[in-house]
Amino acid sequence: MFRTIWSLLTFEGLRRPRPEVAVLRLTGTIGGFGPLRSGMSLASVEPLIERAFVQKHLKAVALVVNSPGGSPAQSALIAKRIRDLAREKEIPVLAFCEDVAASGGYWLACAADEIFVQPTSIVGSIGVITAGFGFTGLMEKAGIERRLYTAGERKSMLDPFRPEDPEDVSRIKALQQDLHTVFKDMVRDRRGHRLKAEESVLFSGEFWAGGKAVELGLADSVGELRQVLRDRFGKRVRLRRIQGPKRLLRRLGIGRGRSDSGLVPWAGGFPAPEDWASGVIAAVEERALWSRFGL
Repeated sequence: MFRTIWSLLTFEGLRRPRPEVAVLRLTGTIGGFGPLRSGMSLASVEPLIERAFVQKHLKAVALVVNSPGGSPAQSALIAKRIRDLAREKEIPVLAFCEDVAASGGYWLACAADEIFVQPTSIVGSIGVITAGFGFTGLMEKAGIERRLYTAGERKSMLDPFRPEDPEDVSRIKALQQDLHTVFKDMVRDRRGHRLKAEESVLFSGEFWAGGKAVELGLADSVGELRQVLRDRFGKRVRLRRIQGPKRLLRRLGIGRGRSDSGLVPWAGGFPAPEDWASGVIAAVEERALWSRFGL
């Protein structure tokens, strides 16, 4: 009784700190930097991840995922850094999928202990894809001769200026199988008994709307970030948005793609003219990643 009265007299309840949740956006394609293309990598988002886990009165870290995928290596590195810090700090991680969390984007979502989706979110695409272009016919029409010198018989494998080689295709498919195995193992490890469908379905590369993803066990529930956090940590919960430095060029919209890591993909001036061709191709590939999901 004395303790209760003393608490009221000293306004202890009013002085109690508000619970905080760090909100970190993981938005855009993964990997593949260039003058006309931005993307997430461990190097670009690690400072933000580390900042998220050192907030005062931290109750959880919320990942807002909106990515069609990209580099398997960068997906794995980013997810591992999140998991390492979550274990070290003993902080739960919640993922909230927006438009799309597919392929590498779903890999990032699996770094969380729980995955929430919107009914209209696109989730899944647990597979590996390799895309490219072939320019041999165009070069012949234009009268362009390709001159390529290598040391190593497979160094020019999948060169877009050479006719497609069946042996090259076999080798890239074998590589894809290896990467797919790593992806599947990660999903099994993170989702475990929550997976509710045959692996032949889950790991086919198919993707689903949010509600169906919950039915399949790829996600835990339909839920909106603010409401879920208020329900879990109370109405006084403070959302601490973790952002990188906002520079002048980004404020003007120059050099900014769909990535929202808060970091500029290139700095120190405008890209050299010789970089524009590769940049345009990279931008087309990035556009294709989003277009696969109707975005």
